[in-house]
Amino acid sequence: MKLKDNAANIVSITRIFVAFAAIALLFVNCACAYIWAVILTIIAFIMDGVDGYVARKFNQASEWGSVLDIMGDRIVEASYWIAFAVMGWLNILFPLVCISRAFTTDSIRSVALSKGMTAFGEKSMQSTAWGKFICASKFMRISYAVAKVAAFVLIIVAYIPGLETSIADPIRFIAVVSAWIAIIFCVVRAIPVVAESGKLFNN
Repeated sequence: MKLKDNAANIVSITRIFVAFAAIALLFVNCACAYIWAVILTIIAFIMDGVDGYVARKFNQASEWGSVLDIMGDRIVEASYWIAFAVMGWLNILFPLVCISRAFTTDSIRSVALSKGMTAFGEKSMQSTAWGKFICASKFMRISYAVAKVAAFVLIIVAYIPGLETSIADPIRFIAVVSAWIAIIFCVVRAIPVVAESGKLFNN
């Protein structure tokens, strides 16, 4: 495998480990560790945009790259929701919704991939205008990413060890609101995938 020909895929995989490092730091009861967790979380989400840019810039876009990108998104997102639930910062509902949605959409997309269709791009399985907008438009993808990173960063900041209650409480409130916005985005963006899946099983 030539590294220069797989730079985008390497970025996609590396961001998973960056996120894991950030989550591991949450179990270190130290303000410095949490600050680094915030920094690494932001880096992990920046890398989500970098892999797509690299793929387009160096003509490395491929079905395999698309699968890796989605896989990375799922692992990173689910890992944060699970960690926050384990820490007692969020209700278990959040990781359950996230994981259920991931299994549902990715199962459908695996069938689409076997028929030569991808989640995004010119061969997207979404054929309706509204489906393409919700699932594949730059506006929705960026909005969802911003909602997630805002929720994850604010949740971590709200629980920084030693942070004064007068500061932590309002941040915690905003963090929970952001988490709900992110999980609603998560569900809404799955609707077109499910709604348009019938055509995949027609003879």
